[in-house]
Amino acid sequence: MQNPRIAWLLTSAFYYWHPTLSYLTKLFPEMTAFAANWRGYAPGFEDSFNVDVVGQRKIIPVLQSSTSYGSNFTYLPLNIIGRLLRFKPHVIFSNSFGMWTILALLLKPLGNWKVVIAYEGSSPGVDYRNSPMRLSIRKAMVKAADACITNSYAGKAYLLDILGAAENEVFVQPYEVPAAASLEAQPQEGASDSDSLQRPVFLFVGGVIPRKGLRHLLEACVSLNRQGCRNYTVQVVGDGAQQAELEAFCQENDLTDQVNWVGRVDYACMGDYFRRADVFVLPTLEDTWGMVVLEAMVLGKPILCSKLAGASELIKAGENGYCFDPHEADALAQFMRHFIDDPTLAASMGQKSTELMAQYTPEKAANFLADVASFTLRN
Repeated sequence: MQNPRIAWLLTSAFYYWHPTLSYLTKLFPEMTAFAANWRGYAPGFEDSFNVDVVGQRKIIPVLQSSTSYGSNFTYLPLNIIGRLLRFKPHVIFSNSFGMWTILALLLKPLGNWKVVIAYEGSSPGVDYRNSPMRLSIRKAMVKAADACITNSYAGKAYLLDILGAAENEVFVQPYEVPAAASLEAQPQEGASDSDSLQRPVFLFVGGVIPRKGLRHLLEACVSLNRQGCRNYTVQVVGDGAQQAELEAFCQENDLTDQVNWVGRVDYACMGDYFRRADVFVLPTLEDTWGMVVLEAMVLGKPILCSKLAGASELIKAGENGYCFDPHEADALAQFMRHFIDDPTLAASMGQKSTELMAQYTPEKAANFLADVASFTLRN
């Protein structure tokens, strides 16, 4: 089929999506992203793909949890129906198992389009393995879909083993991947202050909330202090409801000299902090993927990654970093000591991260999506 129309249904079109969508538009000029919660284009990718802003999503908590995603219902604008019927896509990529995906599947006979379910990755808070009702709905959706994609092999296992997807219709490759240009679009005043910090600098980027596990990283710092090891810095980029509690924790445990609180930083300025750090740490208690790991890797950083993040699959132990159980503070402290005791280690492992990320570029992600779209159109 010449010039098929591709629709991407994005419940939150954050900046890291934009490089891949830009490349996908070069392959399919009639591609349109239908977005809720649109914040504008990422720097460097202005007007590089078509966007139809549908409205705002509303996340309604059902069962709240501080250490996981919890159970939620996401309301999305129903006017997506008219937008799609007017656009007349040949293939729809739709995120996860939410309302828009259900509507795209129900309208397949009317719209005569193909539907690809994009499942970011597997984790307890989003898999709903203990909810027979949700699982039965998801199984029916997978059966009605023409293909499924996922970033991780854990996501693939969930789609195959739990939801019963056909193996030839499940495709796995990281498609949520960053572009260094977006992260480095603007210099950040104050980032140069990192140069005066005690090295190595272990960088944390994310919400200062329990799920992201920052407290567990700080507990590893307590373990290091007990060992008499204080020649390092943990730099925290981000903010959130737990910050006051964790600042008090640092004071109580004599960590104030080791922890540098930066606060929230614009996405386009993040590159400065990644570049000036030595090691990136993600101590999360649950992340279906963990884009920040890939952002650190594409900027040449070694990774200490919680095994509870989907992106932990990209860590080659002893080559570009290490994976750890965030609940085991002493084990994380020992990994941190590798970099503290050997100042050359961060550079060599960071180079390996750069090499690994050469496999996972926005251009290659776009080619992967194009192959999946072609598969659906042939079948």
